[in-house]
Amino acid sequence: MAILTLLVFFSPLAIDIYLPALPTMANDFAVSHALAQDTITYFLFAMGIGQLFAGPLADKLGRRTVALAGISVYGLSALLAWGAQSIEWMLAARLLQGLGACATSVAAFATVRDIFGEKESGKMISYLNGAICFIPALAPILGSWLTQQFDWRANFSFMALFAAFTGVVIFFQLRETNPNQSGPAQNVFKLSRYWAVLSTPSFVFHASLCMGAMAVILAYVTSAPIALMERMGLSMDAFTFWFGINAVVNILASFIAPKMTDRWGTRFTLVFGVMVLSFGALLMLLLSDWAHPLAFMLPIFMSSIGFASILGCAAGKSLEPFGDKAGTAAAILGLFQMSGAGLLVGLMQRIVPEPQWLIACHMLLLLPALLVLFSQSGKQWHHNLQHSV
Repeated sequence: MAILTLLVFFSPLAIDIYLPALPTMANDFAVSHALAQDTITYFLFAMGIGQLFAGPLADKLGRRTVALAGISVYGLSALLAWGAQSIEWMLAARLLQGLGACATSVAAFATVRDIFGEKESGKMISYLNGAICFIPALAPILGSWLTQQFDWRANFSFMALFAAFTGVVIFFQLRETNPNQSGPAQNVFKLSRYWAVLSTPSFVFHASLCMGAMAVILAYVTSAPIALMERMGLSMDAFTFWFGINAVVNILASFIAPKMTDRWGTRFTLVFGVMVLSFGALLMLLLSDWAHPLAFMLPIFMSSIGFASILGCAAGKSLEPFGDKAGTAAAILGLFQMSGAGLLVGLMQRIVPEPQWLIACHMLLLLPALLVLFSQSGKQWHHNLQHSV
């Protein structure tokens, strides 16, 4: 789990470490805040699309091989971003970096499925997400220090160093967990592999839940620097403080969610998560006129609880029906979760530019999921994991 945690650190590190520097980047490149925010959405979009290729390759070539390839691409693209002289150069580097991060993510979650099986993978993913949440707590602090001591480019040199360190650890410590991998095959990207996953209704529903939950967090991450630093006048250090508090909430929620699942089952945990997000949306709208950081962050704390309750359960249920196609299933799940969320937030930012309203809309988008969870099909999908109180 320690090694897998290193693998899943790549994505949140590439997003959270330079968040305090987003306004500075926008000024240096002389572009709008929306274009600076696109460095995050481009990264996530590439991360999702790339998993369509990384997933089948992880099934065919092995998790370890794909992980090492992804680390190499990630490190090189971080160096390209470090040397970017225009926003176009930066966006291209971030697209490439997203492709590298997707490979490490697919390898990690497919390995979880290999080791822990269909029954335990959901809980392990929740614990893994809890570990991931240390990055939003610590990375902005580090990024703020690097930006103030050097400049915003130092954040990307740190990413390159992290890739080099993790690459050495993975090379010597990670064993292959997929016993069925084989050499390259012409049919590695055969459409039937994707269709076998996409034609499973429970996968589509739970992957959509992951997408909606990730969109809430992405809307917060991209909007927080504007809402807190630009609109409310918080300093970089004050922004990092509030961001860190929310990360702690997310960490605690991610470690509590598996306990909730053990006691009351996956269906109850998902219903709870959707309801918390809905209440958070209403609170965000009610407090939208109060120009205080707590008015913005209190609903965000609720969104973190809802996100943690949904993501682990939904991801685990998405991958549950698949064995030898776990890599492909993890890839399509990543497409929903990353590219889907990135496109959804990018579109909504153009329609609803106000940060509080944008985040509230994304929270409410998951509300219709309750209709499915209380339907006969929804009850059946979660029947085997329901426990009596």
